[in-house]
Amino acid sequence: MCGITGWVDFEADLSAEQHVARAMTDTLACRGPDAEGWWLSRRAVLGHRRLSVIDLEGGAQPMVAEEDGEAVAVLSFCGEIYNFRELREQLVSFGHRFRTRSDTEVLLRAYLQWGEDAAQRLNGMFAFAVWNARREELLLGRDRLGVKPLYYFPTQHGVLFGSEPKAVLAHPKVPRRVSADGLREVLDMVRTPEHAVFSGMREVRPGQLLRVTRAGIAPSRYWSLSASEHTDDLPATVERVRELLADTVERQLVADVPVCVLLSGGLDSSAVTALAGRALAEAGRGRIRSYSVDFTAPANGFQPDAVRGASDAPFVHDLARAVPTEHTDILLDSDDLADPAVRAAVLRATDLPPAYWGDMWPSLYLLFKAVRQRSTVALSGEGADELFGGYRWFRNPGAVHADTFPWLTSGSSRYFGGLGLLDAWFREKLDIPGNRQDSYRAALAEVPRLPGEAPVDRRMREITYLNLTRFLPTLLDRKDRMSMATGVEGRVPFCDHRLVDYVFNVPWSMKSFDGREKSLLRAATADLLPDSVVNRVKSPYPATQNPAYAQALRAELRCVAEDADAPVRPLLDLAKVRKALDRPLGEVSRPYDRGSLEMALWLNKWLTAYDVTLDL
Repeated sequence: MCGITGWVDFEADLSAEQHVARAMTDTLACRGPDAEGWWLSRRAVLGHRRLSVIDLEGGAQPMVAEEDGEAVAVLSFCGEIYNFRELREQLVSFGHRFRTRSDTEVLLRAYLQWGEDAAQRLNGMFAFAVWNARREELLLGRDRLGVKPLYYFPTQHGVLFGSEPKAVLAHPKVPRRVSADGLREVLDMVRTPEHAVFSGMREVRPGQLLRVTRAGIAPSRYWSLSASEHTDDLPATVERVRELLADTVERQLVADVPVCVLLSGGLDSSAVTALAGRALAEAGRGRIRSYSVDFTAPANGFQPDAVRGASDAPFVHDLARAVPTEHTDILLDSDDLADPAVRAAVLRATDLPPAYWGDMWPSLYLLFKAVRQRSTVALSGEGADELFGGYRWFRNPGAVHADTFPWLTSGSSRYFGGLGLLDAWFREKLDIPGNRQDSYRAALAEVPRLPGEAPVDRRMREITYLNLTRFLPTLLDRKDRMSMATGVEGRVPFCDHRLVDYVFNVPWSMKSFDGREKSLLRAATADLLPDSVVNRVKSPYPATQNPAYAQALRAELRCVAEDADAPVRPLLDLAKVRKALDRPLGEVSRPYDRGSLEMALWLNKWLTAYDVTLDL
């Protein structure tokens, strides 16, 4: 895993701009702590920070392909190509010769062989930039599900790009301005494909290529979700899901550094852990390492709520014994989560206010920081709920038939409600409800259709599409930023495009054949798991219940409210802030009761740290 950045200008001479290349590349040091590199020419600059995972001695970047002593193509690449061995064999048969064992060189040679069509042959998570020196054109590409990020900023005569906004913002000509459109992306739990928060900046869409030439920037899609008839019966479908998942987990265990799994005791992470444990055991590589996160409990212990029926710990330990794994519990307290240094690191990693999920951002950061002491690669279960129908809104009729995104309906929306302390003029200016409706209509218009599909299957296809394209990206961003901030490569087997393509077209009656969430995934993996895990009801990522954490948030918000120079202060309804601060603190703190506090505090930190100018 790595960080990439660069600059193309068809009118300027960039060969002497190493100081700018260094500044842009240095911002990505956390993504690539092991090495750095630059490549400069008159028209293009490519930078790279490396986290060594495969071929530790080789694979240095930017990687150059030469003919007769001249550069033909130059690659800066982030991610992993899981089928690089098969591709390498094909390329060797075409006459290509390799100097390294890296997947980077395979990608470079694949581009030389197939051009833009190389992207369709890749199985992996990736963001890449290839400069074609002969044609003087740049190709940017991103993996199909958007596991790896890639941002760009069109200029008058070219483009700037980077794995994170901070790399682009490091260029002296990029302003740190944010309009109402950008703030809507921050403040609402809906992702708009290709939109980035900072004015003028864009994000390469999952499954998209951008060709940059003197004529401008030309986008194209090499993959998108498509509708096709599902012809397998239920037993064959269960078997195929198991085959695909087992294959992708095994592929994602390939590394020249220690590999582990993140284990919550839920179905998704337990299935990945069990398959990884079996694959390592069969290969004679010992036990898989597993890590879980939990929190010091309030004085009266863990208290069930509407979505969390029990603590993760008993289920985690049942699974760890059954596989078995080499397991480590990471226990965090309120001081850890509220530590200013930790929260500053989270903000540096995100470049944006990590407004939703509150304490989950610092807890995930601290989890990866602990993982990094012994492992460099971590597999986890993101994507399963969106693909197999794990969230409650998949089975709530009111959410399914609502004329909006299902996670923003009654019963779920409070978990994404952070606008309660914003002033009325600010909320009116943003018009979140109107923007949300426009986004919903645009998303529905993209959904692929299958002629003759039953109404229930058509609607559940829409719900699945919305989750995969408008909800999942936020989770993938969270995992990428928090893992890479600590030098850990996060891998997500459920985002393998072969599995996604297959399951997306399975009828809802099969996905929910036993009346429970993720029926299909449970059936495909039940033989690997203890009964406690098989029968566990879906529970989200854990959150602290300790009122000491809420008290720390209140103390910080009180200081912000009293600071006349706090940039967020004009955006807040101070009467509502005072009322929130005076409200009695309960014995148990719930995440949805802290959402508005978290939003106000993160927004203030971001406006301050990034010196953002708001165009409202």
